[in-house]
Amino acid sequence: MNTVVDDFSSSVLKNNSVAKATAGYWKTVFRRLLKDKVTVVCLLVLLAVVLMAIFAPLVAPADPFKGSILKRLLPFGSPGHLLGSDELGRDMLTRLIYGGRLSLVMGITPVISAFLVGAFLGIVAGFMGGHVNTAIMRTVDVFYAFPSVLLAVAISGALGAGIFNAMVALTIVFIPPIARVSESVTTQVRNLDFVEAARASGASSFTIIRVHILGNVLGPVLIYSTGLISVSMILASGLSFLGLGTRPPEAEWGLMLNTLRTAIYVNPWVAALPGTMIFIVSICFNLLADGVRSAMDVTQ
Repeated sequence: MNTVVDDFSSSVLKNNSVAKATAGYWKTVFRRLLKDKVTVVCLLVLLAVVLMAIFAPLVAPADPFKGSILKRLLPFGSPGHLLGSDELGRDMLTRLIYGGRLSLVMGITPVISAFLVGAFLGIVAGFMGGHVNTAIMRTVDVFYAFPSVLLAVAISGALGAGIFNAMVALTIVFIPPIARVSESVTTQVRNLDFVEAARASGASSFTIIRVHILGNVLGPVLIYSTGLISVSMILASGLSFLGLGTRPPEAEWGLMLNTLRTAIYVNPWVAALPGTMIFIVSICFNLLADGVRSAMDVTQ
């Protein structure tokens, strides 16, 4: 009886120590993130953009679809138009705020969808190995024969113009790289001692993946996927610029670049605003992913 109690007590103490170690690790990660000024600034910028996009009806100073021919291409600081107006006399500040909605959705949604599908395929391929790994990864490798931009344009063109079709095309583009990273990390983890011990104890494959594999694989894959959001936003804007994504009169940064390209010689500063927003948000996502990656690498 005493032996059972001692074993139970040692098990509880061991679990508590693991929980404390895990909590300490995340506290360290959070502390390192706060010390990284670049990451904090990028996070604040993205938070501001997201909040403005969500609360656009409350923040925007005008109607995003209402224009005036008499107010076409007004410069910065014009009365009632802080950032000027576009080619149809619509307020640029309002269009930029509303444009963030579609730009963020088209940039983030494909990455999330690709993360779910790609991580699943990569984990299955890496854990099962053999013919399953060969079948999945060789299929994935076929997509690497095409550049990302060309593949996105080809798929979106085949499906037809539209926001949903553009996001489907981008999801297909991002599944292969995420699956490859996931498969690579899973292959390394499955040969570690604690996985071999779980397998020797008779644990099922599903239990091993759920308990031992996911916790070690999802972190690196999630960080890698976060870095793809910047690429996704650029590709989504490119599809809208080519007429394969958002359609007029919707406000979207890539589409706004397309409609304002003829005004670049008349009012170049106003015409450059959508591209500036794409650049700022994309670089912030990229730097944020780098900051999180560095913070999670506690060996540095």
